[in-house]
Amino acid sequence: MQKSVRYNEGHALYLAFLARKEGTKRGFLSKKAAEASRWHEKWFALYQNVLFYFEGEQSGRPAGMYLLEGCSCERTPAPPRTGAGPGGGRDALDKQYYFTVLFGHEGQKPLELRCEEEQDGKEWMEAIHQASYADILIEREVLMQKYIHLVQIVETEKIAANQLRHQLEDQDTEIERLKSEIVALNKTKERMRPYQSNQEDEDPDIKKIKKVQSFMRGWLCRRKWKTIVQDYICSPHAESMRKRNQIVFTMVEAESEYVHQLYILVNGFLRPLRMAASSKKPPISHDDVSSIFLNSETIMFLHEIFHQGLKARIANWPTLILADLFDILLPMLNIYQEFVRNHQYSLQVLANCKQNRDFDKLLKQYEANPACEGRMLETFLTYPMFQIPRYIITLHELLAHTPHEHVERKSLEFAKSKLEELSRVMHDEVSDTENIRKNLAIERMIVEGCDILLDTSQTFIRQGSLIQVPSVERGKLSKVRLGSLSLKKEGERQCFLFTKHFLICTRSSGGKLHLLKTGGVLSLIECTLIEEPDASDDDSKGSGHMFGHLDFKIVVEPPDATPFTVVLLAPSRQEKAAWMSDISQCVDNIRCNGLMTIVFEENSKVTVPHMIKSDARLHKDDTDICFSKTLNSCKVPQIRYASVERLLERLTDLRFLSIDFLNTFLHTYRIFTTAAVVLAKLSDIYKRPFTSIPVRSLELFFATSQNNRGEHLVDGKSPRLCRKFSSPPPLAVSRTSSPVRARKLSLTSPLNSRIGALDLTTSSSSSSPTTTHSPAASPPPHTATVLESAPSDRAGVEGSPATEATEHSPCRSPSTPRHLRYRQPGGQVADNAHCSVSPASAFAIATAAAGHGSPPGFNNTERTCDKEFIIRRTATNRVLNVLRHWVSKHAQDFELNNELKMNVLNLLEEVLRDPDLLPQERKATANILRALSQDDQDDIHLKLEDIIQMTDCPKAECFETLSAMEMAEQITLLDHIVFRSIPYEEFLGQGWMKLDKNERTPYIMKTSQHFNDMSNLVASQIMNYADVSSRANAIEKWVAVADICRCLHNYNGVLEITSALNRSAIYRLKKTWAKVSKQTKALMDKLQKTVSSEGRFKNLRETLKNCNPPAVPYLGMYLTDLAFIEEGTPNFTEEGLVNFSKMRMISHIIREIRQFQQTSYRIDHQPKVTQYLLDKALIIDEDTLYELSLKIEPRLPA
Repeated sequence: MQKSVRYNEGHALYLAFLARKEGTKRGFLSKKAAEASRWHEKWFALYQNVLFYFEGEQSGRPAGMYLLEGCSCERTPAPPRTGAGPGGGRDALDKQYYFTVLFGHEGQKPLELRCEEEQDGKEWMEAIHQASYADILIEREVLMQKYIHLVQIVETEKIAANQLRHQLEDQDTEIERLKSEIVALNKTKERMRPYQSNQEDEDPDIKKIKKVQSFMRGWLCRRKWKTIVQDYICSPHAESMRKRNQIVFTMVEAESEYVHQLYILVNGFLRPLRMAASSKKPPISHDDVSSIFLNSETIMFLHEIFHQGLKARIANWPTLILADLFDILLPMLNIYQEFVRNHQYSLQVLANCKQNRDFDKLLKQYEANPACEGRMLETFLTYPMFQIPRYIITLHELLAHTPHEHVERKSLEFAKSKLEELSRVMHDEVSDTENIRKNLAIERMIVEGCDILLDTSQTFIRQGSLIQVPSVERGKLSKVRLGSLSLKKEGERQCFLFTKHFLICTRSSGGKLHLLKTGGVLSLIECTLIEEPDASDDDSKGSGHMFGHLDFKIVVEPPDATPFTVVLLAPSRQEKAAWMSDISQCVDNIRCNGLMTIVFEENSKVTVPHMIKSDARLHKDDTDICFSKTLNSCKVPQIRYASVERLLERLTDLRFLSIDFLNTFLHTYRIFTTAAVVLAKLSDIYKRPFTSIPVRSLELFFATSQNNRGEHLVDGKSPRLCRKFSSPPPLAVSRTSSPVRARKLSLTSPLNSRIGALDLTTSSSSSSPTTTHSPAASPPPHTATVLESAPSDRAGVEGSPATEATEHSPCRSPSTPRHLRYRQPGGQVADNAHCSVSPASAFAIATAAAGHGSPPGFNNTERTCDKEFIIRRTATNRVLNVLRHWVSKHAQDFELNNELKMNVLNLLEEVLRDPDLLPQERKATANILRALSQDDQDDIHLKLEDIIQMTDCPKAECFETLSAMEMAEQITLLDHIVFRSIPYEEFLGQGWMKLDKNERTPYIMKTSQHFNDMSNLVASQIMNYADVSSRANAIEKWVAVADICRCLHNYNGVLEITSALNRSAIYRLKKTWAKVSKQTKALMDKLQKTVSSEGRFKNLRETLKNCNPPAVPYLGMYLTDLAFIEEGTPNFTEEGLVNFSKMRMISHIIREIRQFQQTSYRIDHQPKVTQYLLDKALIIDEDTLYELSLKIEPRLPA
């Protein structure tokens, strides 16, 4: 039996006496009793941190006491008064002031108090807050952090003192040795004295001869040593040591920058938010602050110590010993492990907190601090994730220049191995949080804000510039010209595609984005994508020729507003195909997810999330797959590691196709498999679709309710057939001249689709043989019609010969059997070539019949094969979707591999021979075939080889006759041509760093060579002038060219020119620079700051984020990012699984590069200018340049 707690009653009574006499606050308060609604008036007295209460003011013995340390006090609303009438009792109750004292430990009920006056209540609350010692506790926490910091410094100083002690001992030993040598020399000198006395009597001529001999020996000795030193300076070892020292100096600068970033994170965000969390109305809780910042303050203390150690080593230059510093750093890596493990949760908490407007306003105020330089909080939170890979690259470079017998070799190798282990985990976390950081960055760029981007499940897909046609009236485009400058300038929109929404923005001159007031945020579940205009619509048909078939439409049908249409123009057909492919896949994912949710709810009470949990292969780790905590766009856990077989299985899983998984797979499949293997898998899925889904998945896919199996409704109106959907229409509605009315399948969002059953309605049509899609033509939401077919009275008359030939073709494919084709109520088979049922409609039709009475138009034999029908149709749709993405967005794969191209053509022709192919599938197949078989007529762009080989050009002009604008435009044109020509596969595997880099990455090497040639041309042109004024004028002109390149968004050209001006041969010309104007120097400083490599090109990244394509980024920035990824993480795990988290990071970078590659400049080629820019006869090599520089301005004597 547990004993009660003992305390000194006498001491308590004494404290109560002091409280009555000298208490901080005394007075009557009403205390709520244990019963819920009874209040007792007591006399309270507060002394230090103890609150006593007495029965009355004259009572000498307290009735009880409370210890207030660690508690909190807050006001509470007046409780409802059930027994009181609406009169004065209610008014008196409202005037009373209620507050509650909350204790910080479990098991202690809160103390509820009230008083009559509000001022008295506020005084009591303030006194209780002071007695809780909350401020002292916060100060104690700060002091503890400082104490830990000081302890770490003391430990470091102890280690340094120990090292100094050893050095002193070594110096003492050396001094003793030198003393012994001095003694020995003195003895030798004593022995030589008799000989020296004899020399004094020598002949003066002998003395002169000896003096000359001594001079000659000294000269020969100095010459020999000079030769030795010069040979060493030119030796590989000296070069290696110079590079090693330079690496260390760079490392110190990077570490200083990193410590500064952590300082801003802690002092600019963490500590102010802690103070805000302690305010009366906190915009954020202390728990959320801890979850967001984790242990970033401790990381800052750690790196301050590391930075101090590095600076101490630099003080001892040229003797640089770094291994012991890394020995100090390695045991503290568990601090980083904690930060890495919680990094994803940190960004999720930050996204949730931003939904609080008070917090978002406060955070923007902190981010406006000039020290942040426009960077956001999530950017600072990500810096620690990139620091370990930076250390790995530094160590890798150090080891490359450290001899094998070096004393630090083993220590550096050990540090590198430990850092690589942590880096593997970091790469996974950076990959998982890349999407959250991208969404938050875009949300911060939008001036009005965008709440949908704070949804952590929203996945970024694509961004780019499109032109919006200004007016759409009654479904017809206004007569505008694509070539007009006003349409290009005023109609240019910056578009962002996510898995659930499509954003249309305008960009201001400052780089900020503004959402369109109407149609700025389009929910994809309400959208219908129309790839081609209606052939029967004369105006739309004319617009196709007017816009060069670059336009596409998005029909938006909001449930609570008037439908409208958005018409967008892509810069090229390749861009249009890529946008169409991504948008259609996103809409298809939403549609299929909504359809499956509805079907499973109605049929077997199995929802999609439950279905995912029921299939362990989708979320449970196994020997051949490992999942991440993050969900993809289909609400399925992302793959972290997997075998090639499991990746191909996910690619062809008929239930899910995440657009982000598809993009990552197609970008990086070359690393772990071949195109032939991928195509073979797709072919197998089309021919044998039942092998694509595991048995357990098939069972879940077709789970049916036993109670519904026996129900056969006599009137044919089963609950499944009466479900009504309100939006959206089927994907990629294509307007054909078919006389049959187009069936329209609309899906409701899974959130609001829990009523009714499936209903496939037919759009009403007029007697006209053509049908135009109209959002307003859908039936009212209260009508529930039965599945019916379109009338075919005109079908037999207007059927095309091609369709009839296909109908009677004897060729069969392994797709849907002929007896499963859709029949009309009268039993007549409808020609599927005229049927407008989309793949999703077929999916719904087949699913609607599964497990129920036979719907109208299906007999019992057909109903038994519905499952086979849906699998075959969905398999065909999946194969076409993957091929469409592959062909439209990765055409280079087929241009370079003719065998692959022929195999795809054969597969598509086999699909086309299927007589039961749905019209949408047939059209999609034909479009892919057309894209593959025809030559790329869209590619009318110039190539660098064509420009170089132009021999009929007039004589090239000289530098003086060319204007800065002409040169900047042609430099931009050439740079973009070279940058655009790089195929994406060259960015895989770090081929540009291998010995055979010219064979593996010829286009990247060509880009690098072009950069060097242009930079050499700038330097050579300046050095060609003999007089100072001409050189100064040349410098000013090239700076003007660089500034125009900046205005044209050619940042590669800016860096070409600024790097040339910073060469030692030009930078040392002080007399020339003295002639350059101050405005030019200020402009050059501005340009250098923009393209500076400081902070991983942070300024250049921010500039690229705020500019519209076309643009030419600096390729080296992306190659550095890819090196960061490649160095720290292998492509395969030890078990042989593909590291798919790494593939996602590589895909993200490649996608950003291709965004700038695909948008071309509208600059006319001027042969005279490009002939000058590409004339290699004008280029002077580096050594000759420096010799010319020395002749122009010789070195000053020392």
